[in-house]
Amino acid sequence: MGVRVRYAPSPTGFQHIGSVRTALYNYLYARRQGGTFVLRIEDTDRKRLVPEALQDIYDTFSWLGFRWTEGPDAGGPFAPYVQSERLPLYQEHAQRLIDEGKAYRCYCTAERLEGLRKQQEAGESADPSAQGYDRHCRSLPESERRSLEAAGTSSVVRLAVPLDGTTSYTDALLGDITVENSSISPDPVLIKSDGFPTYHLAFAVDDHFMEITHVMRGQEWLPSAPVHFLIYRAFGWNPPVFCHLPTIMGKDGHKLSKRLGATSVRDFRAQGYLPDALLNCIAMVGWSFDGERELFTLKELEELFTLEKLNKSPGVFDYQKLEWFNGMYIRAKSRAELAALIAPFMKQAGLPADDPRVLEGVAGLVQERIKVLAEAPAMVRFLFEEPPAPAAADLLPKKGEPAGTAAALRKLDALLPELEELSAEQSEARLRGLAEELGMKLGDLLMPLRVAVTGSKVSPPLVESIKVMGAAEARRRAARAIAILENR
Repeated sequence: MGVRVRYAPSPTGFQHIGSVRTALYNYLYARRQGGTFVLRIEDTDRKRLVPEALQDIYDTFSWLGFRWTEGPDAGGPFAPYVQSERLPLYQEHAQRLIDEGKAYRCYCTAERLEGLRKQQEAGESADPSAQGYDRHCRSLPESERRSLEAAGTSSVVRLAVPLDGTTSYTDALLGDITVENSSISPDPVLIKSDGFPTYHLAFAVDDHFMEITHVMRGQEWLPSAPVHFLIYRAFGWNPPVFCHLPTIMGKDGHKLSKRLGATSVRDFRAQGYLPDALLNCIAMVGWSFDGERELFTLKELEELFTLEKLNKSPGVFDYQKLEWFNGMYIRAKSRAELAALIAPFMKQAGLPADDPRVLEGVAGLVQERIKVLAEAPAMVRFLFEEPPAPAAADLLPKKGEPAGTAAALRKLDALLPELEELSAEQSEARLRGLAEELGMKLGDLLMPLRVAVTGSKVSPPLVESIKVMGAAEARRRAARAIAILENR
């Protein structure tokens, strides 16, 4: 049997950096090994379901540009791939464990469990060292069980964790791990009172019947791993190979979370990050090829990814590094490609977004300057909306005076129609010639025109901006500036 891996998100929130990295590493490993990548929707936590979250899973990976071989929308030999559609399978296997004395029904009420928790927190329980469930129902007399069942008492199914001994397993990244059974969370729930399984049971049953060979998931699951291996042991199944991926940290050394900034993919997309940049950055959080190379296409990652190059220590997701990646990918686009990417952001900002010629002109102006696509509209708004009239003082170059600056602007104004038709090199030569003729530095000559046309002393390239807006509009703004200087 070939390699089979899965990504099993719970639709209780939007896809974020950690979940995408898990999916990406599973996908890359399957591709490198010529295996199968499965999407399974783990929707058994009914109280926390978010209606938009399932669609967000599909939208996210469609945008990122990689997908699964088998899944709810792709089909496959082990369907259904949605856990809420597999309930009889979980209930059947929970009952099997009960029948074999490896699990039991627990009838404790929520009130009793809450009281137990408070007692333990206050140090008032019979065993001060005990934490968690006290196994009250594990040894109930059969007569009492029958009585509770006859009364229709609500119950859950709990795993009977061994009271002594150890549980050992080998992690593909972390090596051999042994845990004292006495330290494992006491008798975790397998089937909830609503009949739905918990993650512990559902994932083990599904991975077994879907023939998953490798489970790659975050290290936050390490505390639960012994329980999962006990479940495999209870069924007599061979577990898949487990690989617990390094924790993702923020640059400040804390675990990445929403309080540290936008971590959902939809947030990054809305800000104008490119999928290639986000994938490249995420791939490097916990994996490296040779410690030096950083830029990889998805296809290259498919060819190079191996578990041996994973890092054991936490990986850092650096937003500044992501901006660097994004800038690199933006600058690698053709003008036509960048224009198409910018168009939705222009439209959202209320700026023209339908003329390909104008958009390509905008792309040329911002390509070397923006870090994210969302920065483009503000940078070029002056092309479409006349900026407020500048103060005379803002039009004056250093040591300049109104009359001389107005005269220089008139010379420039007369030159604008000609510049509209010249190449960048030809335009620069004409402007340098005019600056020499007037005995001015080129920067001092252009500064008043830049302020007049763009409303700022800092802007995208001036001549290219004039070509996009048109010489006629630029001359109108120059004339307004000349009038301001002359009427000072």
